[in-house]
Amino acid sequence: MRCRRIELKCALRAGKVAFVSAIFGSFVMLGSVVGARFALAEPARETETVAGSLPGTAALTVEGDLASQMIDAIDQFLDRETARTVAHRNQVWKEQFKSGQWPEEWIASRKTRLAKILGVTDPRVASPRLSILAPPGQDPVLASGPTYDVFAVRWDVFSDVTGEGLLLVPRSNGLHAAVIAIPDADVSPEALAGLSPGVASESQFARRLAESGCTVLIPQLIPREIAKRRNVSLTHREYLYRPAYELGRHIIGYEVQKILAAVDYFSAQGDPAGKPTIAVIGWGEGGMLALYAAALDDRIATAAVSGFFGPREGTWSEPVDRNIFSLLKDFGCAEISLLVHPRPVIVEAARGPEVTIPKGLGGAPGNLFTPQLEAVQSEAARANELLSLARLPSHLTLITSGDGRGPYGSETFLKAFLQTLDPKSELNAVAQEPQWRRENPWQSDRVGRQIDELDRHIQTFLEQSSDVRRQFWSRLDTSSLAKFMETVEWYRKYFYEEVIGRIDLPLSAPNPRSRRVYDEQKWTGYEVVLDVFDGVFAYGILLVPKDIRPGERRPVVVCQHGLEGRPQDTIEGDHRAYHNFAARLAEQGFVVFAPQNPYIFGDRFRTLQRKANPLGKTLFSIIVPQHQQIVNWLSTLEFVDPARIAFYGLSYGGKTAMRVPPLVPQYCLSICSADFNDWVWKNASTRSQYSYVFTGEYEIFEFDLGETFNYAEMATLIAPRPFMVERGHFDGVAPDERVAYEYAKVRFLYEALLGLTDKTEIEWFVGPHTIHGVGTFKFLHRHLGF
Repeated sequence: MRCRRIELKCALRAGKVAFVSAIFGSFVMLGSVVGARFALAEPARETETVAGSLPGTAALTVEGDLASQMIDAIDQFLDRETARTVAHRNQVWKEQFKSGQWPEEWIASRKTRLAKILGVTDPRVASPRLSILAPPGQDPVLASGPTYDVFAVRWDVFSDVTGEGLLLVPRSNGLHAAVIAIPDADVSPEALAGLSPGVASESQFARRLAESGCTVLIPQLIPREIAKRRNVSLTHREYLYRPAYELGRHIIGYEVQKILAAVDYFSAQGDPAGKPTIAVIGWGEGGMLALYAAALDDRIATAAVSGFFGPREGTWSEPVDRNIFSLLKDFGCAEISLLVHPRPVIVEAARGPEVTIPKGLGGAPGNLFTPQLEAVQSEAARANELLSLARLPSHLTLITSGDGRGPYGSETFLKAFLQTLDPKSELNAVAQEPQWRRENPWQSDRVGRQIDELDRHIQTFLEQSSDVRRQFWSRLDTSSLAKFMETVEWYRKYFYEEVIGRIDLPLSAPNPRSRRVYDEQKWTGYEVVLDVFDGVFAYGILLVPKDIRPGERRPVVVCQHGLEGRPQDTIEGDHRAYHNFAARLAEQGFVVFAPQNPYIFGDRFRTLQRKANPLGKTLFSIIVPQHQQIVNWLSTLEFVDPARIAFYGLSYGGKTAMRVPPLVPQYCLSICSADFNDWVWKNASTRSQYSYVFTGEYEIFEFDLGETFNYAEMATLIAPRPFMVERGHFDGVAPDERVAYEYAKVRFLYEALLGLTDKTEIEWFVGPHTIHGVGTFKFLHRHLGF
């Protein structure tokens, strides 16, 4: 081969990785087998160009690592897409408000949308109980302040989930107001009440409100503490975020549900004329939850937000548990505050939580910083601008102190909050902090108990997810192939727009550039670059057999590498996962294209997913149009048969095999190698050793996939085109029974329902996470008629 590489002598270390993987199971797919090689920092290979370009293309002259340049280009594109999305969102909201009237129905639809993306979709218990936690025979009062008592409490949320925290109750008639005071995730209820260290006295806003006559409930949030969980170290919040996100729920949504369950309880107290005024106030994560809860529930009279309010365009860089799919398409803090209107929103520009989740532990890195004062002011101004278009007064009060980095829970902030509850109210002077009256045996394991409850609850939804998917797919008509083809289109559209995320931009002219990099006995290889969007390109290697006769049109096989791979891995070096399958197919006479997919360079590509998600997009939002441009261009080549372009991918390339052919109709068949399994289970299980919950692939989770599309449903979008699974018995992706379970549904669709008796098959072979290239090659020859 006329291609030189910088070789890394790591065979011994790579062999050790493969050995351990074979024994314990490679739950990270190619990340454990192929990816281990790149974890050793293999340099990008250098390529010696053989003179000449593919006829009909311009010369490819760019130097350097094209894969790295691709990642940079996509990153810059997503920054532009963020700005474009936000500008479009602003215009949509302005259109709704410019009539001078309050858009009641549209606002209601936005509340529904917010509830959906937060995962606030499950019914809570109808009549929640609030229980005081005290050992038998002991004083129920846990601690006392000068004018109030403190109780440890628990309240119902779902049948299997409770909220826990502290309840501060004035001893005399107060404001007849129930306030849910929400700390940041890393602040305990005891600290916010002044019972333990961690919060400065002037910021103990829960205690100050109780001293001023409010009944105050302080919920325990799931903290950001990092703990070792099997193979990775994750924050408690990310541990719950991962499986919940896959199932259309969210750690944020669950904590909002706990707040709303408390609202349910307080709303049921007293007769209709004497029900308490209910309000929420929070700092940091608590400020975020207060804003979201008030936006969703009109029973909350006031929301006070400190240390959170501001633009959300930087959410991708924050701890991953704040990742809300498609948030920026519809909402910034300004828009969410408008869902509270006309109820008051009090915003305090104050010091927020300063948090760093470091790289290299297996979880997603992230940072929290105090919002800049100018950013807070700008976001508040956006809300007021929209209200002015509807000729409505502002409901938002902005409290600032100096540069916006002062202590949170200031007197000005609390006074403004109390005034919304009762204009006659006053903020009492700072009193003595409360004193313990007895120990609280429930405190030490409260966080663990809350984590375990949510974990079990999420796993229950995982068990039920197949039934939910079955109901979701109930409109599919398989009574005939024609009916199937007609009714499946709704699901294809949903998959693209709601799961993958369609980029609503036209493809650029491909502007193909190429250079010859291989000159083999039976085929010639060209590096090819194609434009996709402004700045975004597709890159791969085209292998052209030398025995193509004039006028002959050959079938194409697109051969896709896995995680951290490169096109060259599928062509040369007899890599243990790929075994030169692209070159072998070219030697058999197929035209082959080996694309570079952008899942390479670790955190760099995972950041692309982080930036895409708030836009309602994913990494495959880029990969799908890249492949569409590839097949569009391949179809123009004089030696290619456009009706016979097949896809064959391994590992992350197998993920591609399940997501791209459903949306790129020119792919006439798809082969998924070393990836096909019960995908929802693999992503959401906290019981299985194979689960992605316990790996470093923090980008892998796809919002609400569990209730819409498992791999059998993705294969449904490929049907009636041929579809094949290649499965090694010792592949650590999943156990055989899970693969067989999911594939049985595919075979049932093809053969039993649609009568397609020769269009799908699975090949089992004795081997690991690798291309076998026996049954799949026969499948290609048969269905491509070659």
